[in-house]
Amino acid sequence: MPGHESDLERLINRLRKQGYLNNSRLEHALRVVPRHEFVPAGVRSAAYHDTPLPIGSGQTISAPHMCVIMCEALKLSEGHTVLEVGTGSGYHAALCAELVAPAGTEHPGHVYTVEIIQQLADFARENLERIGYSDRVTVVHGDGGLGLPDYAPYDRILVAAAAPRIPDPLIEQLAEGGIMVIPVGRHGFYQELMLIEKGTGDEIRTRRWGGVAFVPLTGKYGR
Repeated sequence: MPGHESDLERLINRLRKQGYLNNSRLEHALRVVPRHEFVPAGVRSAAYHDTPLPIGSGQTISAPHMCVIMCEALKLSEGHTVLEVGTGSGYHAALCAELVAPAGTEHPGHVYTVEIIQQLADFARENLERIGYSDRVTVVHGDGGLGLPDYAPYDRILVAAAAPRIPDPLIEQLAEGGIMVIPVGRHGFYQELMLIEKGTGDEIRTRRWGGVAFVPLTGKYGR
């Protein structure tokens, strides 16, 4: 990661000190996935600042601490099949891929990620192919609130945009024993991060994970 090593080290140390980063596998993912390759050239100097960054089309890449929070909440393991709603630039999908399909694993999982904005879907696909994740991440242009029924059920679902309520198709496509994290809220840029667990017999348990700020979900289940 020439030219960015010191910035990355400062970021990781900050995330540790603030109590966000306590997982060696996730720390490894942060080290090997080059965040600067997933942002436009004009903001690469800030790639390892703990802040959201613009990626075009009115969208942002999430702050690293938020990526860590969501990955930790999902308890991602090797072999998991993951659905991500809101691909953005592809960075968070790559982090997930490092956790569910690390190089050399005998039981690789896969990340399916849906982006409603065509330009961003293309941008993410190009990024993931260039960095070497196209075998572990499938990018689909579409309405993520509808999920991707062709590949369901999913062990984990990650929603990176705020919905007024939890979309029914995502509940349906979550596997028994699966976990979903989704920001829920209607107004402004403040929502509640919700953790949904699906038990036996389609029992649904929800927990509040704290306040967050995400761009709004669009499409059928958006605001």
